[in-house]
Amino acid sequence: MKHSRARSAAIVSGLALMTGSMALSLPAVAYAQAAQSGVVQRIVVQGNERIEAGTVLSYLPIQPGDTVDAPRIDVALKTLFRTDLFADVKIDLQQNGDLVVRVVENPIINRVIFEGNKGVKEEKLRDEVTIRPRGIFTRAKVQSDVQRIIELYRRSGRIGVTVTPKIVELPQKRVDLIFEINEGPKSGVLSVNFLGNKQFSDGDLADTIVTEQSRWYKFLSNNDNYDPDRIEYDKEQLRKFYRNKGYYDFRVVSAVAELAPDKNGFVVTYTVEEGEPYKFGKLTVDTEMKKLDGAVLAQLLPIREGQTYQDTAIESATDALTFAAGAAGFAFVDVRPRYTPNPATRTVDVTFQVKEGPRVYIDRIDIIGNTRTLDYVIRREMNVTEGDAYNRVLVDRSRNQIRALGFFKDVKIEEVPSATPDRTSLRVQVEEQPTGELSFSAGYSSVDQLVIDLGVSERNFRGRGQNVRARVSVGSLRQQIDFSFTEPRFLGRDLRAGLDLYSYRYDFSNQTAFDTASLGGGVRLGFPLTQNASMSLRYTLRSDEVIIDDSFCVVDPSTGLSVLSSSLCSQRGSYLTSLVGYGLRVDRRNDPIRPTRGFYVDLSQDLAGVAGDVNYLRTEFGGGWYYGFNKDFVLQVTGTAGYIDGWGGDSVRINDRFYKGGNSFRGFEVAGLGPRDNTGQRTDALGGKAYAIGSIELSVPTFLPEQYGIKAAVFTDFGTVGMLDDVDKELRPGVRNPDIHDDLSLRASAGLSIMWRSPMGPIRFDFSQILAKEDYDKTETFRFSTSTRF
Repeated sequence: MKHSRARSAAIVSGLALMTGSMALSLPAVAYAQAAQSGVVQRIVVQGNERIEAGTVLSYLPIQPGDTVDAPRIDVALKTLFRTDLFADVKIDLQQNGDLVVRVVENPIINRVIFEGNKGVKEEKLRDEVTIRPRGIFTRAKVQSDVQRIIELYRRSGRIGVTVTPKIVELPQKRVDLIFEINEGPKSGVLSVNFLGNKQFSDGDLADTIVTEQSRWYKFLSNNDNYDPDRIEYDKEQLRKFYRNKGYYDFRVVSAVAELAPDKNGFVVTYTVEEGEPYKFGKLTVDTEMKKLDGAVLAQLLPIREGQTYQDTAIESATDALTFAAGAAGFAFVDVRPRYTPNPATRTVDVTFQVKEGPRVYIDRIDIIGNTRTLDYVIRREMNVTEGDAYNRVLVDRSRNQIRALGFFKDVKIEEVPSATPDRTSLRVQVEEQPTGELSFSAGYSSVDQLVIDLGVSERNFRGRGQNVRARVSVGSLRQQIDFSFTEPRFLGRDLRAGLDLYSYRYDFSNQTAFDTASLGGGVRLGFPLTQNASMSLRYTLRSDEVIIDDSFCVVDPSTGLSVLSSSLCSQRGSYLTSLVGYGLRVDRRNDPIRPTRGFYVDLSQDLAGVAGDVNYLRTEFGGGWYYGFNKDFVLQVTGTAGYIDGWGGDSVRINDRFYKGGNSFRGFEVAGLGPRDNTGQRTDALGGKAYAIGSIELSVPTFLPEQYGIKAAVFTDFGTVGMLDDVDKELRPGVRNPDIHDDLSLRASAGLSIMWRSPMGPIRFDFSQILAKEDYDKTETFRFSTSTRF
């Protein structure tokens, strides 16, 4: 922000005023008439312009009738100066008993202006300084803020920055404060050197620290400039790296940054002393609590004697013992490891001391950051309330439940000490993320087929946690109108109730010989069984219509055959389906959004035939297992399987069978694998009564900065789809159709998935290579999908 050039003279005079006022801000004891003493008859305030005399008297620790001397006047001077309201104060006791208090007021800040800042945004500077408009101007505050600005620039690599404060004098004892900033050149890192390292190369250590050597192509990086704080952080990173490789005695001897002679950058040198590698020795648990058996707790330790020593393993063991004690009902435990190194054997004995900690109760729970979501939506996910005993296990579980809502980008629960040692407050800090979604997906197949889908939904309606979807979806395969509403706390209880209404039509003309249209609705109810298990009940009533072109079912008089089999043509028409079902879920993952440990299992069954025209029983099973080697490599193994069969003499209709491919089996088109009819010029997918599909996926690093939001994974999908009823394999009654293929053979694919958190929303690209297929399967090598959230 630029000030008016017409005020140049005012700036000059303001500088003189600032110099004078700063000099006057020195300790004012020298201005007191210390030689005088006596009884105060009256107090007279002089020199005040903006501040009322009564305000000055309210700060003065002297009243009429008091006897004063030099020490007491000195105390009064210091008291008035501590208010920061005055640039100068003099106190004089007259012979007539009048105590005269002469003050020079500090000016009021009218505006705070920054000039010359290009490398740091003005908003960041304003957040850094403590001086605010309408605040009191003091030399101490200005000097403090100058140092704050300099430190901010130095942390961004500009060591040569200078900041000059100036003031513009205004009427009514007001001033504009101007910080003139000369940023200077950016101090890069010319080289990063390591001395003393023998077991690990310079490249290994360079990958461990965050300071980088300046390169022309690193214009998007902020780590290639010199920052003293970053050097200290690097020392800790080196220590963690070596200690987690077994080097218990490792230390950083020195970390030196030398300015190059031409002052164009720094040379950073780390001198390390590696020491010898150690392994874990004797591991014991020593507990003072009678109801906790140390030997039993020792069996729960995730480390074993003889393993390579790691600090992270100690942290995991401490967390495991704390969790185990909390699960056993001991919410207040203090676990501290005690180390005994044995240089002769190069082992470290570790004794975990488990003591009963002081009992702490939750005084208050504060929720911040929820600009949209209502407080009670978050509070009802908490497993603790005000007045409860603090339990870390329940607090961690509460955080996972809040994250599982899917409303927040991040959730943190922090302890805030209270005035008394047996009380603590919890601060639940959330960061809202878009919960509405405008979805768009598209796929490109090997036969140049484009599949597009659009939809709108809101998962946190009015901030009440309700899920509402009113969608009109138009695509090459589907035209759909549906409405869905879910209340997560039905009747104020832990019941998840929902209503669904829909009308859709699937156009399978490019995959098979029929279209299907449905009109219906359903209700559902979900509830927890245990902490990690839940169940849902549902009922659906819908009308389905199977539409087949009449020309496909016209019998050729010369052959007595139609284009499609008689069994398929007989399924044309409308049918009413009345369906009841249930679902069971066990979820033991450590994180509901980005799991790195644990597993989940799903089971669902639906029975059609309570009423209506269709009879079948459908069973589906799914599950997943996760294991994180580190933050970049996370392995997940997932699988799904299903089987549907008719009862009461019914076969499974073509629109009720399983169709897999596309997003459910990468490398194959929608309905691209499974039973198929290759009669004549057509090739129609028939779906299957059974399927089993597995997937192994390993996330891999992209070596790109995290702010780019690009992640990658390699995968392999494998499985099968098939099993038709005998009647569906007939060309006509009693005659097997040789062109219908139904092989429960293995299909497999492998490839690379790239996920990008782009400005318009998350995008996923799948590149696939087929490993096993049947000749009649339909494959694709590339697919992408994206969604825009609001």
